[in-house]
Amino acid sequence: MSEQFQAKHDMDVPKGQVADAVRDHWVDIWLPEVFRPYARLSRLERPIGWWLLLWPCLWSMTLAVSTTDRAHHPDALTILWFGFVFWLGAVAMRGAGCTYNDLVDHKIDGMVERTRSRPLPSKQVTRLHAWGWLAFQALVGLFVLLQFNSYTIALGFASLGVVAIYPFMKRITHWPQLVLGLAFSWGGLVGWTAITGELALAPLLMYVACAVWTIGFDTIYAHQDKEDDVMIGVKSTALLFADNTKIWLMFFYGVMVVFMASALVSSGVSWPAFVGLGAATLHMGWQIWKLDIHDAEQCLALFRSNTQIGWLLFVGLLASLWV
Repeated sequence: MSEQFQAKHDMDVPKGQVADAVRDHWVDIWLPEVFRPYARLSRLERPIGWWLLLWPCLWSMTLAVSTTDRAHHPDALTILWFGFVFWLGAVAMRGAGCTYNDLVDHKIDGMVERTRSRPLPSKQVTRLHAWGWLAFQALVGLFVLLQFNSYTIALGFASLGVVAIYPFMKRITHWPQLVLGLAFSWGGLVGWTAITGELALAPLLMYVACAVWTIGFDTIYAHQDKEDDVMIGVKSTALLFADNTKIWLMFFYGVMVVFMASALVSSGVSWPAFVGLGAATLHMGWQIWKLDIHDAEQCLALFRSNTQIGWLLFVGLLASLWV
C-alpha cells in the first residue's frame, strides 16, 4: 500500500472496533469480547442485511398462503414455524455470506477507508477461524433448509452457485449488483415452494421484481465507496451509472413495480396487496427524489430505508389473507 494511499485512509479507530459497525450495539454491550469479532464478521449489529434477505421469503410465502389451494397447505402452526426458520436462515446465511465475502475481499477491504478495520484485514480474526465461523453458519442454514419439502431443499441448494461467485464479480464486471440480486432474491422462490411444493408464474415474477429492486438499493449503497473503488480498480453499478444514477433507479424501481404487480395479478391476490405495493412505489419514488449520490451518509440512510418497503408490501399481503 502506497504512503499516499495509507495517509488518505488512516482512521482513528479504537482497537478491536470496526469503523463502519454500529457503536454501543448489543454486540458491544452483551457479547463477551472474544465473540465480538465474529459477530462483526456476520454484521449482526446491522440487521438491514438480513431484513432485505428475509423479505422475499415472507412476501412469497404469504402470497402462496393467500392465493393457492388451502386444502394442500401446511397447518397454521407449521406456517408460523416456517416464518421463524426463514428469519433464522436469513440471519445465518446473511452472516455466512458476509463472512465469505470478507474472506474473499480481505485484501481489498484493507485498502478501503470504510472497511479496513473489519475483523479480517485488521487481524482481529484469523482466516482459519473465519472459515470455521462460516462453516457453523452454513450448518445453521442447512438445518433451516431441512425443515422444508424436498423441492424447496433442492431449490435452496441451487442458489449456492450464485452466492459463491458474487464476491468475484466486482473484479470483472460493473454489474456485481445484478449477481447480488439473483442471490438475495432466492427467497421469492423458496417462500412459495415451502407452501406449495412447486413453482408457478407468480413466484418467478416476484423473483425478477426482487432482483431488480436489489440492483436499485445496492447501487445506492455502492455510492459510499466509489472513490475507493476507483483507486483500487473494482467495479460497481454506482461507478457505471455515475450522475445518471437517478435515471437508472427510475428504470429498475419501475421494473420492480411492474413485475411485482404482475406477480400479484397472476396469483389472484386481493386488493390490500396492491395497496401495499402502491405505498411501496411511493417510497421508492421518494428515495429517488431525495438521493444525493455525493452524500455517503444519506446513501446509507436511503439504503436502510428499503426495509420500510418490505413492511409495506408484507402488511398488504397479510391483510389480503382476510379480504
